[in-house]
Amino acid sequence: MFLGVDYYPEHWDNNLIDDDIEKIKKMGSNIVRIGEFAWHMIEPKEGEYDFTYFDKVITKLKENDIKVMFGTPTATFPAWLYKKHPDIVLKDKNLIPAEFGGRRQYCYNSKIYREYSVKIVSKLIEHYKDEETIISWQIDNEFGHEGSDMCYCEECQAEFKVWLKEKYKLIDELNNRWGTIFWGQTYNDFDEVPAPLPTITTHNPSLKLDWARFRSDSLNSYANMQVDLVKKLKGNFQTVTTNLSGGFFTKYYDHFENTKNMDFVSYDNYPVWGGLKEPNPPFVTAASHDFVRGLQDQNFWIVEELMGAQGHDVIGYLPRPNQAQMWAYQAFGHGCNNMLFFRWRAMTKGAEQYCYGIIDHDNHTGKKYEEVKTFFNDIQKYEDIINSKIKSDIAIFYDYDNVWSWLAQRQSQNFDFSTELIRSYIPFYNMNTNIDIIPVNKDIDKYKIVVMPVMKIVTKELHKKLDEFVKKGGILILTYRTGIKDKDNNILFGKQLPGYFREMAGIKVSDIESLQKGQEVKIAGKGEFSEIEVEVEVWREILEVETAEVLYTYTDGLFKDKACVTLNNYGKGKVVYIGGGVNPKALYPVFKKLVKKAGIYNNESEIGLEVYPRELNGEKYLFITNHTDQIKKFKNITFNAYQSQIIKESDIGL
Repeated sequence: MFLGVDYYPEHWDNNLIDDDIEKIKKMGSNIVRIGEFAWHMIEPKEGEYDFTYFDKVITKLKENDIKVMFGTPTATFPAWLYKKHPDIVLKDKNLIPAEFGGRRQYCYNSKIYREYSVKIVSKLIEHYKDEETIISWQIDNEFGHEGSDMCYCEECQAEFKVWLKEKYKLIDELNNRWGTIFWGQTYNDFDEVPAPLPTITTHNPSLKLDWARFRSDSLNSYANMQVDLVKKLKGNFQTVTTNLSGGFFTKYYDHFENTKNMDFVSYDNYPVWGGLKEPNPPFVTAASHDFVRGLQDQNFWIVEELMGAQGHDVIGYLPRPNQAQMWAYQAFGHGCNNMLFFRWRAMTKGAEQYCYGIIDHDNHTGKKYEEVKTFFNDIQKYEDIINSKIKSDIAIFYDYDNVWSWLAQRQSQNFDFSTELIRSYIPFYNMNTNIDIIPVNKDIDKYKIVVMPVMKIVTKELHKKLDEFVKKGGILILTYRTGIKDKDNNILFGKQLPGYFREMAGIKVSDIESLQKGQEVKIAGKGEFSEIEVEVEVWREILEVETAEVLYTYTDGLFKDKACVTLNNYGKGKVVYIGGGVNPKALYPVFKKLVKKAGIYNNESEIGLEVYPRELNGEKYLFITNHTDQIKKFKNITFNAYQSQIIKESDIGL
């Protein structure tokens, strides 16, 4: 197991290095991450490479048996490169170029930048390919973060036209599939197709979706270029990864395509950030881990784990004593098996002066140092459990084409894809069940329940896969706007909603309404759910029942007693349809019945107390984290504020 810190020795006087390494070692670290922003140090002038500094640092780390993850430094290029080639930077939708001084401001389609990236990465890997202290290479840094996935420069516009020609071959094919007859947008040649720059009203939805796909291919082409290069040059004992940032469904790149050729997935875990008065809810952080784990269906690294308060210009919430440690335990419970904390010491200069670390600006070890040390000492005891594979019976589907379609046309001002996915995640999370969040093209035979939230783009192939899944006894949960569009981002003609799923769901959608902020409506339960009344937000559909059972109905005006949530028997399985942004409190008892019927392992616990199960050699273990500042109890065990424990289930009589 690798446990360590993000270390930037170049930010400090050289006389601090020995003391740093000694303290890092005493804290229990056996790895540091270095170098991802050090291009200028390695190549201070074009073609002049100098590895002297990092050679010395690595030698000192080696003497202390501390391994290294080294970052390729392409996220921040040197000023001399920008001076010589100012066109390497990205441009925003108003064609204003990004200025030198930030990070990741390069264009993924810049041929010049790619050439220079190949040079610096090649020199770096060739120099250290035999250095056994370096066990892993991190590609770039947080691809696509902070808007760096979007560029509208002239080079991107030209590449987009080439991309379209390769996809459609003939311009008439594009015209037909995009429906360019509307608003007289028919093209005679691919050279006439615009990028979605600012215009009056809006652009064609098919154009917007293809632009998003192009952006994804641009970023991943650059990333995979580096991955292939590093794999070709590295030592056979060295691995390749990159560090993903959060906000997955706000990005214009497919994370599965980004990471599929890497040896493992890495993630930067920040449950709170500058400007937030409180951390993300625990189920949001948990879902992020389940998403990252689902990319390769294997355990993952966290290479930036928050320790102190964070922020660039505005500082966020201060993690309470043991709260950051608790987030680390939670991450290990959800599949992290190696972790580095960000950062070793807070910087006194530059843009991240307010990103506090394990050691603050006063350069004294204190309670945060002791908190990490305690965590490292404890977590190592559970290495075998932590390396075990998480087995889930529940999967939540997503598809980036669908995500980008929603970004192009939100339909409700209150719509957010991540929120809608989490809406279906919360009830299962509150039951303490294992959940995989996976791309829609993954195999589903091993699951008992599949959830497909707001999947408006559905292919015949996907429908067939899910139809067979339910007929064999699987449980499928669908939500509003399912199956309204095809892969070209056009609404299906001649199909009663929910499109291909009408027979499976046993309902048809008779009316729709977009609900804006402050325009919530109410639904009430039927039968065993009759005591439940909750609000519906964002969207609602009026469902006309054909073979399904009604679980919840609307309570307002002309829509009173019209169905909102239904359950249908189909083959040997069941299909739930949720016709709006339903409060998870109403979904919990419905999902609870489904979990019980499917025989899925779950635990009841107080809200705020997460009890996440793992299994090793036939024994179940529980990663229990108290996400609150209150005392909580699970069975006969008391948990103080933000306390975490890993417990063998049989030891507490379960």
